[in-house]
Amino acid sequence: MMLSPDQAADSDHPSSAHSDPESLGGADAKVLGSVSDLEPVEEAEGDSKGGSRAALYPHPQQLSREEKRRRRRATAKYRSAHATRERIRVEAFNLAFAELRKLLPTLPPDKKLSKIEILRLAICYISYLNHVLDV
Repeated sequence: MMLSPDQAADSDHPSSAHSDPESLGGADAKVLGSVSDLEPVEEAEGDSKGGSRAALYPHPQQLSREEKRRRRRATAKYRSAHATRERIRVEAFNLAFAELRKLLPTLPPDKKLSKIEILRLAICYISYLNHVLDV
């Protein structure tokens, strides 16, 4: 196994043997190598929480604005609140269409109309009312 200058300097590091994909051998080298990149690496003489945890989980102030937003939106509390806000918005939207529908004359009066049909009928009705006022 050939070592690069960076790997040679770290050869006395206890975790380097575990994270080197070549030392794992076989077809599992790529899979295990990529998994080890995601997990915190423990140091032999580090603190009890894992020595390189800060490298893998940077302090929140070091995260980009997009990464902070992504992490905040990944919480169950945020998703639940967002779903509630969206439900309220859709209900208000549907209520506005229902109120507009009540103002539009159709035959039969209780005919079910889609949202686009309500908008198109409202445009036609407003045009008609403008025409009546102009005459």
